[in-house]
Amino acid sequence: MEHRIRTNVRVAAAILLVMLAADRAEAFRCGSKLVNDGMHEQQVIAICGEPATSRHLGFAVRGYDSRMRRQPGSGWAIHHDRGYSQLSEEVVIVEYVYNFGPRKLMQRLLFEGGILVTIEPLGYGYRTR
Repeated sequence: MEHRIRTNVRVAAAILLVMLAADRAEAFRCGSKLVNDGMHEQQVIAICGEPATSRHLGFAVRGYDSRMRRQPGSGWAIHHDRGYSQLSEEVVIVEYVYNFGPRKLMQRLLFEGGILVTIEPLGYGYRTR
């Protein structure tokens, strides 16, 4: 009976670790610094350097609440005006791929309007030179 309880605890711990690892898909490390969703392109370049490849994927139309306004250096904030409406804007979609070498996973980053929205591991990198 005690052996079965220990086995169940181990299985539950393994499942929890897998779930936590899946949540970390929104971030990765460049050296000792963390890169995560919501960062600006220039912040990522300052931390990781220039990507191995970058390409313009096109444009997308994104809607937002007119009460939401971008604040310099502090992200988005709600302004309590007389009224609000749904607005939309066209944003540029850009892809960066970072190659950290054959012992680390490459990372594919998608930026919408200069803001990091998706981080996707691609598989192990390759040697350069």
